[in-house]
Amino acid sequence: MLSIPVNLTLPRTPRLITSLPGPRAQAIVQRDRAVTSPSYTRDYPLVVARGQGCMVEDVDGNVFLDMTAGIAVTATGHAHPEVVKAIQEQSARLLHMSGTDFYYEPMVELAEQLAIRAPFPQPHHAAFPAKVFFTNSGAESNEGAIKLTRYYTKRSLIIAFLGAFHGRTYGAMSLTGSKTVQRANFGPLVPGVTHIPYGTHASLDYLEKQLFGTILPPQEVAAIIVEPIQGEGGYIVPEDGFLQRIRDICDRYGILMVVDEVQSGMGRTGRLFAIEHWDVMPDIITTAKGIASGLPLGAILAKPELMTWPPGSHATTFGGNPVACAAGIATLRLLESDLMTNATQMGELLQASLTQLHQRFPRVSLPRGKGLMVAVDLLDEQGNLDYILRDRIIQEAFLNGLLLLGCGKAAIRFCPPLVIDSDQIQIALQILSDIL
Repeated sequence: MLSIPVNLTLPRTPRLITSLPGPRAQAIVQRDRAVTSPSYTRDYPLVVARGQGCMVEDVDGNVFLDMTAGIAVTATGHAHPEVVKAIQEQSARLLHMSGTDFYYEPMVELAEQLAIRAPFPQPHHAAFPAKVFFTNSGAESNEGAIKLTRYYTKRSLIIAFLGAFHGRTYGAMSLTGSKTVQRANFGPLVPGVTHIPYGTHASLDYLEKQLFGTILPPQEVAAIIVEPIQGEGGYIVPEDGFLQRIRDICDRYGILMVVDEVQSGMGRTGRLFAIEHWDVMPDIITTAKGIASGLPLGAILAKPELMTWPPGSHATTFGGNPVACAAGIATLRLLESDLMTNATQMGELLQASLTQLHQRFPRVSLPRGKGLMVAVDLLDEQGNLDYILRDRIIQEAFLNGLLLLGCGKAAIRFCPPLVIDSDQIQIALQILSDIL
């Protein structure tokens, strides 16, 4: 049986009872504008009151079908009862004691569960294939990965990719190559980062034949950091052999391969980590988002021989919080019980349905992605990317009870909770078809 929330009180299809936004939502949006930072990117005026499974209800009682999962975070659906139960039970015992200074079992247990599943070789000298450092977010995981690679290799240079998104804190922002607004007026950034195009063998030819021989000495490169499927950059799947070739380059020059699984990891593509689709073993994995079904948690997984930094060299007050770890343990159990299988099956249905949509509406591209990490581009009549049309469709979808997000230059991404079923996918595609 699929592990979906039981005793739902929300309908499993959209229900709109007011104009959007409704009066209570309008009032809260106005309050928000008066007191919160304008740097938040609100795609449409949705004011959420509660969620269950793939459905969310706003403060006016309107119900929406959620194809965003809070940016690929609520992997087990909104308020999955097993995750809620784990949170409630742990909250009654211990809220916080800082894993930096003390020990508590939920942190150790989740670290064990992640380490044993890491796609690293089993070492002869260690009990687990990985060691784990817990963080609060994907950006913090990538910040820590920068430090770890530089510490271990005693090198300073890092290679990242155009279109990449690794976060907005200074180190992570220096790796990010997604949009100018994320970097403008914040310089100087962390030095030593070189960006190359993503996903093609031509890009890696340029790296090896041009950059390595001119301005980028490979013996000074600490790491290549790459998303196995580029997330904010447009849900881009790389060319066959691209990730294997990065592994080969890293091996030849003593460079560490860091795989950012913040958005693609934790079962979203049908595997615990997306890199497993290519049978590539990285040196370090960074993750967050879906790891705890909505609680703030992230992690750095590294081969044991790499994580040798001494006490105090890297730490965090809240990372590995016991309540977040309890949610993570429950999440991992649900992912492996049936949700990763569901992600594979529903992802195939989603791509088949989007292919049919493309056949009816050629301005919608063919879909791309793996599992429930899927996107389509919107095109103009000449076949060029059309972000204006994309943005119009996302707004119209909201007004029709369907929550979508954009990514890349003109893409709509589909990253629903992994509990979504075939009926809900067909409902989403019917709404989208009606809008088109």
